[in-house]
Amino acid sequence: MSSDYQQNSLSLPDAVAMGTGVMIGAGILALTGQIAELAGPLFPLAFVAGAVVTAFSAYTYIKMSNTWPSAGGIGMILKKAYGPTTVAAGAALLMALSMVINESLVARTFATYLLRGLGMEPGGWLVPAIGVGLIVFAYLVNASGNRSVGLLSQVMAVLKVGGIALFGIAALWAGGISFEATGDGETGAAGFVASLALAILAFKGFTTITNSGAEITDPHRNVGRAIVISIAICVVVYLLVAFAVGSSLPLDRIIAAKDYALAEAAEPALGRIGFYLTVALALVATASGVIASIFAVSRMLAMLTDMKMIPHSHFGMPGTIRDHTLVYTVVIAGVLTIFFDLSRIASLGAFFYLVMDILIHWGVWRHLREEIGARGWILLTAIGLDAVVLGAFTVMKWQSDPTIVLIALAAMAAVFAFEHVFLKLNPPTDDDHDHGPAGTIETEKSSP
Repeated sequence: MSSDYQQNSLSLPDAVAMGTGVMIGAGILALTGQIAELAGPLFPLAFVAGAVVTAFSAYTYIKMSNTWPSAGGIGMILKKAYGPTTVAAGAALLMALSMVINESLVARTFATYLLRGLGMEPGGWLVPAIGVGLIVFAYLVNASGNRSVGLLSQVMAVLKVGGIALFGIAALWAGGISFEATGDGETGAAGFVASLALAILAFKGFTTITNSGAEITDPHRNVGRAIVISIAICVVVYLLVAFAVGSSLPLDRIIAAKDYALAEAAEPALGRIGFYLTVALALVATASGVIASIFAVSRMLAMLTDMKMIPHSHFGMPGTIRDHTLVYTVVIAGVLTIFFDLSRIASLGAFFYLVMDILIHWGVWRHLREEIGARGWILLTAIGLDAVVLGAFTVMKWQSDPTIVLIALAAMAAVFAFEHVFLKLNPPTDDDHDHGPAGTIETEKSSP
């Protein structure tokens, strides 16, 4: 359905803005306190370690996207690695769901910061109600077309990256560049490794760029460039903010205010005006994060529909498949926003993403590494790092909240069972496995 994808509609700055939009929205505002809860006083280093793991992971996506830029990046990678199978379809659906989960996470974070800015304690029905309101707003922006998303993402990304970086510098300066978030680190090494699952989640927004490959100008070069630039920007911003929060608050207060750590750190460091400016920045960051994520996941679902890997029903709605998947995305995100709190949303997203990521690296290593010129040891290292982090995170969560581990396992089993049944009843052709799916830019391969 090539008419659904607007080639050259997103520039390199648009793509970078979208990537940072998703990452900074979730990483700093929703996850800083939760990472501190697991990693203890070493939480700033968790962001560095998370970036290292993400760099190994991003290598696979960059190599694949440089060779076959696609509007359904993750789905394309999985289908080329495994063919039109249950593994490919199930893992692609896990990725889509982890992106929808991210929207819920950031929408609830928006609500939490808004209520703090209004002097109210975040809780009760207001948090999900405001979160759903933001998701509806993001839907309206996305429904207006690519240029609206690209321009808005670019403006908001510049505002929030610059603003949050200034917050970090100002808070560090006001705090005398001292680190107050000291403690015993009760969770120890296991807690630190487990915290990397959330730190990786804070960087996974780079896949937003992969999923928009067919729409980025000069995609064989710019998809990889946008991913590298986005991750580099986020490493700097995350470190600035982590040290700023740590210089303003002791560890116990960061953990107590884990859902709104930046706002909590702003007032002692920068005063009441600084507090309100930080809340405003948080609202900009989270709103743009939801807009960018919905943009990417709706296109990924449309791509999976084009590849006959998931079922589709119009439910009487007019418009293209992409219009319909946009509606499905916001409905699922809204439901998750209503029924799950921030910690459980983040945990669920981490489980889904890490399992999917391991399957991607394994499939590329087994079947495609020579074709795309990828180094096998980097792919295997990415698998090993993901596996260690996933294992540690599962153990920690089983000790603190076994329910979410069971929910994650049940949900993943249900996804693969659903796809197995769907593909058995609707067997797809294997035509696209070797020639690239609909929506892929069919030009001569460039050397990555």
